[in-house]
Order: sequence, then C-alpha cells, then structure tokens
Amino acid sequence: MFVPIESASASSRQYHRSTSTTASTSSGSSLSEPSTPHSAGGGFAATAPSRMGDVLSVSPGGTPTWSSDPSVPVRLRLGTQGDSAKPARTVMEVMRDASTKHGTKRALAFLPPTAAAVPTTSNSSTASHTSSNSLPNGHGDTPGTTNSMTNSATSTNDNSTARNRRASNSSTSSSSSSSSSSSHPATSSGRKLPPANAWSFITYKDYYETVRTAAKAFIALGLEPHHGVCILGFNSPEWFIADLGAIFAGGLGCGIYTTNSPDACQFIIEDSRANIVVVENDTQLQKILKVRHRLPLVKAIIQYHDKLSEPGEGLYSWNEFLSKSSLTSDETLEERIQAQTATHCCTLIYTSGTTGHPKGVMLSHDNLTWTSAQTSKQVKVAANEQAVSYLPLSHVAAQMTDIHMPMLHGATTWFAQADALKGSLVDTLRVVRPTIFLGVPRVWEKMAEQLQAFGKTTSGFSQRVAGWAKEIGLEGNMRVERGESVPWGWSLANALVFSNIRQALGLDRCKIALSSAAPISRETLDYFLSINLPLFEIYGMSESTGPHTVSVPGQRKTGFVGVTFDGAETRIHRPGLDGSGEICFRGRHIFMGYLGHPEKTAEVVDGDGWLHSGDVGQMFEGGFVQITGRIKELLITAGGENVAPTPIEQRIKQVLPFVSNAMLIGDRRKFISCLLTLRCEFDAEGNALSQLNHTALVALEQAGVPNTVRTIPEALEHPAFNAALEQGMRLVNELSESHAQHVQKWVVLPMDFTTNGGELGPTLKLRRHVVMQKYQLLIDSMYGAFDQPAAAK
Repeated sequence: MFVPIESASASSRQYHRSTSTTASTSSGSSLSEPSTPHSAGGGFAATAPSRMGDVLSVSPGGTPTWSSDPSVPVRLRLGTQGDSAKPARTVMEVMRDASTKHGTKRALAFLPPTAAAVPTTSNSSTASHTSSNSLPNGHGDTPGTTNSMTNSATSTNDNSTARNRRASNSSTSSSSSSSSSSSHPATSSGRKLPPANAWSFITYKDYYETVRTAAKAFIALGLEPHHGVCILGFNSPEWFIADLGAIFAGGLGCGIYTTNSPDACQFIIEDSRANIVVVENDTQLQKILKVRHRLPLVKAIIQYHDKLSEPGEGLYSWNEFLSKSSLTSDETLEERIQAQTATHCCTLIYTSGTTGHPKGVMLSHDNLTWTSAQTSKQVKVAANEQAVSYLPLSHVAAQMTDIHMPMLHGATTWFAQADALKGSLVDTLRVVRPTIFLGVPRVWEKMAEQLQAFGKTTSGFSQRVAGWAKEIGLEGNMRVERGESVPWGWSLANALVFSNIRQALGLDRCKIALSSAAPISRETLDYFLSINLPLFEIYGMSESTGPHTVSVPGQRKTGFVGVTFDGAETRIHRPGLDGSGEICFRGRHIFMGYLGHPEKTAEVVDGDGWLHSGDVGQMFEGGFVQITGRIKELLITAGGENVAPTPIEQRIKQVLPFVSNAMLIGDRRKFISCLLTLRCEFDAEGNALSQLNHTALVALEQAGVPNTVRTIPEALEHPAFNAALEQGMRLVNELSESHAQHVQKWVVLPMDFTTNGGELGPTLKLRRHVVMQKYQLLIDSMYGAFDQPAAAK
C-alpha cells in the first residue's frame, strides 16, 4: 500500500504515497458497503446503527487513499447521502465566511500579561497595562468600535504596529458582574481578574485580516508550501493567528507542548520540516536557540510575548514579524490559498508515543472543517457561545473546541492565564461564565476535591442541607438518564445548593460540560451528577481529528462515552464472548496518515478504511460505547490471563478515596501488583508536596487514621494507615471478577505523579512507560530477584 522513496534524515526526507490500483474512490463518488469481512480475519461485529442512512463506506475489496506525504492530497472520502456527503471546505473558506457573517462580533478575548493580575474597573485604567509587544491593533479604538488591523499591521513602521488599541463593550458587564465579583475559598486562587468588559477583544473581521497578514509575513520570511510552522507557547491570540496564518500560506500548523525539552522540540521541528518557529517568551526561545545549529531548514524564529532578550539573525518580535507582510503581495497569498484543496494536509498533531519519538498525525482541511461542523451539530453549538481556551493547543481537542468550532458560529474564545492548570482557571471561568466548557478528567477531579474540602468547613446545618441536595441531585439525574421524572425537592435543591455551586465555579451559564482526553472515574461522574452538573464524555483520538463518540443531553449514560456522531461508523473488531473487542472508526474525520511513516499508517488503518483505535470496549443498545481498556495496556500474566488494568485502577480509587493514582503491573508476571500515590498538595509550579490534601485527610480520618497524620511520610509509618490500606485492597479484590485480577502486592510511592515528573502527560494522562522506567527497581523488588518478566510469546 505504501512505499517510502528512501531512508533519509528528517531534515531532507522525501515523502511518498503509492496509489493502490484498487482505490477507486474519488471526490463525490458513491461508496458502497464492503461485501467481505475485515481482511485480517475474525470479522467485525456490533456495528453501530446507521444514523440517517449516511454511513461512510468504501467499494468492495477497495482501499481508501491514505498518505504519508503532506504535499499529496488524499481522495475525498464522501458518503452517498446525509452528513458524510456534505461538500468539503477548506479552513480558509470557513474563516472567510466567518469574517463575512460575523465580522463585527468578538472572536477572541484576552488580557495582556501585565494586566492579568490587576483588578480593573474602567477602560482607561486597563490601557496602561497593555504590553508594547502584545497583539497589535486588533481591539478597536474606543468602546463599541472596531478598527482594521491590516493597514497598520502591514506598515513598515514598527512603532505604529506596536500600538495596542483596546476595545470594550459594556454589554458583557451586567452578565458577568454577579459571578466575577464573588469569592469562593474552595476554588479561588486569590487573584482578582479584571471584569469581562475590561478585556481586549478582536472581531472576526480583524481576526481574518490579521491571519492573512501573518500568512503574507510567513511567505516573506521563506515559508515553503507543505513545511511546518512550529508554535511553542501558551494559548493566546498570537498562537491562533500563527497557526491559521501558516495554513493560509500553504504550510502546516504544528503545536509543540510547552513542557518539551530542547531535544524534543528539535525532533518535531525537524520532522515537520519547519521553516518557521514561533515561541511565546524567552524561556521557550532559549530551548530553540540551544538546538538551532542543528535545524538548517529553520529560517526565522518569532517571539510573541515580551521583548527579545538578545538580537540575532532571523529573530523577530511579533510586530517585526507582521511588518514583513508588506513584502508579499495579495496575489501571491491568493496563489498559495488556491493551490490547496480540502484534502491537502494543513495541520500536524504529534502523538505522545509510549516508546520512541512521537508520530505526526496529518490532518486535512476536510478533517478539521467537517469534524468541527459535525461535533458542533451534536453538542448543539449555537451563536454567541462563550468558551475558555486553556488546554494545550498542541492537542487536537483544544484546537477543535477553541479554534475551529467557534468560527462556524461566531462564538467568542477567551484566553485563560498561563497558570490555569495550577489554580487560576476558576478565576477566569467566573469572569467569562462560559456557555460550553471542556475539561480533562484531572480538572474535574480537582474541582470536586476543592468543593468537597470547602463543604467540610461549613456549619453542620449547611452540611446536612448540602448532603440532602446531593442525594436529590444524584437520584434525579439517574432518573433523567432512564427517561423518568425528577424526584420531589428537585427545584428546592437547585435553588438552595446547585445554583450556588455553579456560580462559584463560573459555570452558571454552561449548557454542556464536556470531559475528554482520558478516562474519568465513576466517582467523579457521580459527584457532578449529585450537584446537577452532569459531565458529557467525548471519546476519540488524534487520528480521528478528536471526537468519534459524543454524549449529549438525551443521549447520555453514566459509564459510557456516548454514541457515534452523525456521518461516522463504529465497529467492534473480533468481539469475545462478552462482546468486547477492539473499537474501530470509519468516516471523513479519519486522518490522512502518519507523516513520513506509511508502514505505521498501514498498521492502524485496514484495507476497508477502518481505523483501529487500540481501545477495548463494547457496544450496547442504542449504539452506546463503553471502553474497558487499551490493547497495549492489557496485562497478560505469566499464566496467560488477560487483565484490563483501568477498571481495577478506578475501583481502587473509588474504594480508597485518599489514593490519587493507581497503576497496575503484571504483564508477563506471576501475579498482579500495583503502585499507589496519595492525594497531596502542590506548589505554584505544579510540584507535588508531602502534605496530604483535604480530601485525603478526610478520607483517612473516616478510615480510622488519627487526624495528627498530615503528611505522606507520617501516613506510611502509621499502623492505622496500613490497616486501612490493606482492608481497602482486600475489598477491591473481593469485587474482582476472577482470582487473576487480584492485586497481591502494592507499594505507596512517596510523591504523587505530576507532569513535571514526567509521569503525567500534558493532558494529565498517565504515562505508564515512564512510570515503569522510573520505578523499575522498586517493581522488580515486589516480585523478587528471580521473578523477572517471562519471555514474550
């Protein structure tokens, strides 16, 4: 299916896709259902029911067109009718239409770094806090007005481009005042952000024009078609503009996690053949400068926040960069735009592989525009939605919810502060009061912990009222799932408790609260049901442009990740007796291929166009999908028993609430063991401390551990803690389905897992291979020197 031309270094690699003679599909063609089962043998079962009769298929015995070369467009994978047959659009077309339709509406809202921590009440007071190197000229001249970003941005006079003109509109003042001025000790970081009407705003018209300006500047600096523009920094308007500007110019938008090392940055820059690197500040710039001598394709480095610490060839401030746009004509930009089709690659998402270097997931214009439209349809995104951008933009979920979906509806994206995941997120939520919000499981867990901790500090009467309300909330939401009416007392519980909690979190206007990127525990789901803030899970992967199954009001079941969205298909590959097997996807949202790795693409996409997710799960009545684990994470003991670790790990955390992380071990071992961490406090930099947090202290006290135990070392040394731990693990084993799933040994680690320590990824997902490497000696000691892993069969 795929033939690499040659083996070469990343900087000089050529990419090649060989076209299969059986791949007869083309744009607009009618595609029919394959008449034979999956060629790997075993067949599929439990196919999701066709939604509107528009499922995507391929011709019998045929192979859809995939690519590992960003310069080669793939053939459009159209269905015969319905959602999968919608016309394909490029990102440029969607943004142009957004500029026309939503021109004067607010697209982006942000605080300059120097104003972020300053309480502000008027426009005049905020103007003095504007950084001279912040995004220029995109915010209007006076309240209620807008201005053109292009004329001044293209000027060669950098002084004129450096001016920041602020716009505000008092219309948001009344809608945000009630929550932005409130304080809640459970969730506040202690910072008071300026009210919503004091933020800077960029209209859709100015957004579009500035993206075109950035695209022209990229071309002037030497960006070649199908080469990367790597962006290394926290979420900001400049991040969005650089990403979209790269796409307009025919390049590839490519985010790099801010926590990456210089060597990790170098790999992605080389692999994407990047000509331009955009960095947030001097900290990120220094990473690139350390490896710049090994990056011959890089022609320019642009820093969008703060002043450049040192001059250098090919180094530009944001304003200097935009001024280069005058060197490129509109006609040249249009040539770049017209040279692209909807099936050309425009974005690279680098996966965090468990071994070796990450792979570049190639996403086409159609992948992004079609998937964002389908997801918007499923979650019922409407005009005037308000969203908060804080998750890493190098992750596909953040790009979809923050960049691409809002453009379709004229929504406003507000930028959180850089320390959002370290405590300031709720401060931003209270100001913005978003109408749609996506959180990763750890974000929801932290919110739950903080709310529970605050609840323990209230009076006995308040605790009794809250306890009663939460019982009503959980029962009522479970009834709603079953299609039944809510219990008596629902309205009273909402008035007394639920509405106040939503306001404290800044989610009082939130129509749908989403959870994605990693499995979320049943305990966390139930807690938010009990406060009448149901979480709706979205499941997918980078290779499916983010979502594949979606939970929405009316189609939600606790413990399930929703149903397949319209225009796509789900099948369970080689189901066992219990109906579980590998979950496979098919549709227009499936990626083009892995950059430069045709053989790896062929490993995950089969001859009938099914993407094999590597996740194990089942499909139930109504098309609801439940995930039970990962194939690669599946533990196969020395006795040949298959053990899925995730359900057992979640059970441990449910039975022992003071446990923060649990990781099962046992692949090719004689028995199952486990590494545990305890819930603790974290410092401002996100490092784990030895001090136990409130949730852990309460859970330990309830388990009979004296309240004098306040730290992890004290807990590990106390007999009552070890007795409580052993009792809990005994219960976990009693709840197991077989003896092979029993956890026979465990160790509590002295510190919790963190992103700084490498055990958690940027989206706070457990990185099992890192934990295994880091604690290999400790793991071996649990099994004894003579019980090494059996040879792989």
